[in-house]
Amino acid sequence: MKKQKRDLHQRAYVRGYRAGMAGKSKALSEQCHSSARPDWLAGWREGRGDMWDGLTPVDGTYKAAGFSQ
Repeated sequence: MKKQKRDLHQRAYVRGYRAGMAGKSKALSEQCHSSARPDWLAGWREGRGDMWDGLTPVDGTYKAAGFSQ
């Protein structure tokens, strides 16, 4: 069975969200594709906020999976 590739922007958002939840620096956004960088940063900000609000990484993963553009 073939897997369809997810949207580049969605992947960047989810990766940024996970980095934010893990407390990583936003300087890591330099590693992603230049057109997807704003999505990565948006995910990072959301993940950082959720981390500060006390969400667990498991809860955050389910929340980030629901991202749609």
